[in-house]
Amino acid sequence: MATFYEFFAGGGMARAGLGSRWHCRFANDNDERKAASYARNWGAEGLRVADVADLTTADLPDSVDLAWASFPCQDLSLAGSGVGLKGARSSTFWPFWNLVKALRAQGRAPTLVVLENVYGALRSHEGMDFAQIGNSLAASGYRFGAIVADAIHFVPQSRPRLFVIGVSSELKPPRTIEGDGPTQAWHPAAVAEAREKLSPDAQAMWIWWNPGRPPRRQIELSDLIEDPPKGVEWHSEATTQRLLGLMSRRNLDKVNEACEASHPMVGGLYKRTRGGRQRAEVRFDVAGCLRTPSGGSSRQTILIADGAHVRSRLLSPREAARLMGLPDTYVLPENYNEAYHLAGDGLVVPVVRFLAGRILEPVVRLSGKGKEQAA
Repeated sequence: MATFYEFFAGGGMARAGLGSRWHCRFANDNDERKAASYARNWGAEGLRVADVADLTTADLPDSVDLAWASFPCQDLSLAGSGVGLKGARSSTFWPFWNLVKALRAQGRAPTLVVLENVYGALRSHEGMDFAQIGNSLAASGYRFGAIVADAIHFVPQSRPRLFVIGVSSELKPPRTIEGDGPTQAWHPAAVAEAREKLSPDAQAMWIWWNPGRPPRRQIELSDLIEDPPKGVEWHSEATTQRLLGLMSRRNLDKVNEACEASHPMVGGLYKRTRGGRQRAEVRFDVAGCLRTPSGGSSRQTILIADGAHVRSRLLSPREAARLMGLPDTYVLPENYNEAYHLAGDGLVVPVVRFLAGRILEPVVRLSGKGKEQAA
């Protein structure tokens, strides 16, 4: 069975995606509430609630196949302050990486490292933040590459995320998962641009990961809706009309088209600022990217058009969890904001499973570890 450490673990969505073929040897988060959800769903064994900077290699048992780190994205996000890797949150990458380097010095570095973050991390500080990360991987003996996986291929949510996957330079990955250049499905232009900002030594360590074609999504937004919803109430007609009043002509046309459909249509609605004005925007094919609830405008609203009748309400906690690919057996916090924050700040579970099956597990099998898994 393959083994891993899960840093910045949140509610354990990397663990959920890796699945039963993987054994978690250590998990860490500094948020007490997220850690409580982790413990409720996975147990507290191996879980350490602490700042990553307070950890040492003595806290990390044995050696593992994989170190997974979804380090905080706020300072690298377009919605954040833009301070990059020097910011108080995203700078936590450095103490994590110091642990990896210390493990290597002890002869027990993980074969694989996965770093997950927002798409904007590729261009933060004109690509210099990504270059620091890539140069650090290369200097520590990891060949690596970056892909952008959009959750829209797996769940009805538009959520592109960056995955930097590093493999020990002592191991050559299977040729079937290493391409000769960028692919349209996984490498938007920003990836190639970011690669050019790396040092020559780091560019020489670059891998064009190729996990194959993205899957065809099997579920629609309407499949995830609770009826009746739990933890939320339907808006009053006046509130719904106010939301419609915030829409542009183009978005109102979408609502009118949905009302003319032969069956109820479910849409995801966000309030945004456009040209200095608050606007409501709606999509009836997929939900927008879930965000953490740092203010009412970041909470996604559900709009259901059924003939001439249009209703609205907040996305329920369970619906948010379903949009992240979590099963209904996953125990959510009772508090609405805590549940929504846990989901919006997490990983899309089927994306993790896809990458594990297409890239991580073939590498582990080749390394001679995880033999029980390979069997």
